[in-house]
Amino acid sequence: MNTRIGSCQLSVVVPCYNEQEVLAACHGELTRVLSTVGAGKVESYEIVYVNDGSKDSTGDQLRALFASDPHVKVVDLARNFGHQRAVSAGLEYASGQAVAIMDADLQDPPEVLLQMFDLWLQGNEVIYGVRDTRQGESWFKLATARWFYRLLNSLSERPIPEDAGDFRLLDRRAVNALLQMKEQHRLLRAMSSWIGFRQHPLRYERASRAAGETKYPLRRMIALALDGVLSFSVVPLRVVSVMGLAAAILAALGILYALVLRLFTSIWVEGWTLLFIAMLFLGGVQMLSLGIVGEYIGRIYTEVKQRPLFLVRELLTHDATAAPDHAQR
Repeated sequence: MNTRIGSCQLSVVVPCYNEQEVLAACHGELTRVLSTVGAGKVESYEIVYVNDGSKDSTGDQLRALFASDPHVKVVDLARNFGHQRAVSAGLEYASGQAVAIMDADLQDPPEVLLQMFDLWLQGNEVIYGVRDTRQGESWFKLATARWFYRLLNSLSERPIPEDAGDFRLLDRRAVNALLQMKEQHRLLRAMSSWIGFRQHPLRYERASRAAGETKYPLRRMIALALDGVLSFSVVPLRVVSVMGLAAAILAALGILYALVLRLFTSIWVEGWTLLFIAMLFLGGVQMLSLGIVGEYIGRIYTEVKQRPLFLVRELLTHDATAAPDHAQR
């Protein structure tokens, strides 16, 4: 195996937003799993909790965990920046030779981390979880997730595996590659696929959420889907061009038809209704085209401002080499 750089062998990044109901159980399960194999497989580990502007007692619980467990590192963000940026903050401060990503709701079993770790020891650099079953989720969410992956893979230049979320383990080199990608609109599962390296799927059964409510309602799922499509594909812009060309061809055919009738027959083209419908159709195509182009322009506007992905209010770490003033990325 190639030499890996890191102050511990395994880091587990756990983004937290209003997770007071499940945080203690999450930490207990992670500690049980990681410490059980400490002498045999995982030589050293850390758990990097990222407090993404929680409004409940999550922050206080994380401080208590930090005070009682030397394996805990806490990255307290200045406000709620969103799940994908919170994970990015955790990757920034994780020091492991391998870095795993999992949510605090225990839908992704911590025991699977050990299987991912074994695959990493075998030389794989990106091990991503593929969900065989998804307990506790409605048929609507399952169907929309399936449609989303199919849509994204049909448009993207680099397809992502279906039923693969953010639950994964990455080699330090893969993490460093992700950290070089500073785009504001982030879909880490697609970014993780884009960087390449030796990737390996790991199928598992996803459990129901242990407690609390999902942090991805329909509105956020739609926003995440838009980020995935528009950040990894220019196909919508090509669709706009095709629609414009089709509208121009239809208009040219209509003009030709009207001229032929006028020059070679005594019939005039009549029908204000048809003209009104055609105007509405062309107006709709134009507005849709402007909307798609506007989405891309809006993302360009966001990128050129070069604002940091997140701001850190406080960093709690037992590592004396960590820089406490390293407060933004």
